[in-house]
Amino acid sequence: VQLQASGGGSVQAGGSLRLSCSASRRTFTNNGVGWFRQAPGQEREFVAGISWNGGSTAYEDSVKGRFTISRDNAKNMVYLQMNSLKSEDTAVYYCAAARTAAGVRQKALYNYWGQGTQVTVSS
Repeated sequence: VQLQASGGGSVQAGGSLRLSCSASRRTFTNNGVGWFRQAPGQEREFVAGISWNGGSTAYEDSVKGRFTISRDNAKNMVYLQMNSLKSEDTAVYYCAAARTAAGVRQKALYNYWGQGTQVTVSS
């Protein structure tokens, strides 16, 4: 599976962005998918995950209530709607497909990673 993240950009605090993750060469309709982010000098961290059918989602505490992960298996796409953005959300965002059907938090369970997309939030 080859993944591609897109939709990043620069926005002011309080604004919104919608990230998209597309898959090529193979579908990821049977895989959990996660969004991770990495700020300069920091570890890549889990942001949100979604199960193969969208029936289960998980979020990192700091984004709960602001970010929403969704998927459209017919289009082979996963999305991350980010609202009420804060400066601390600034990072490179990556999507990844898990070895599991669930969108788990553990980075080690993801074996397909896309190129990142930069999100910059200015205060």
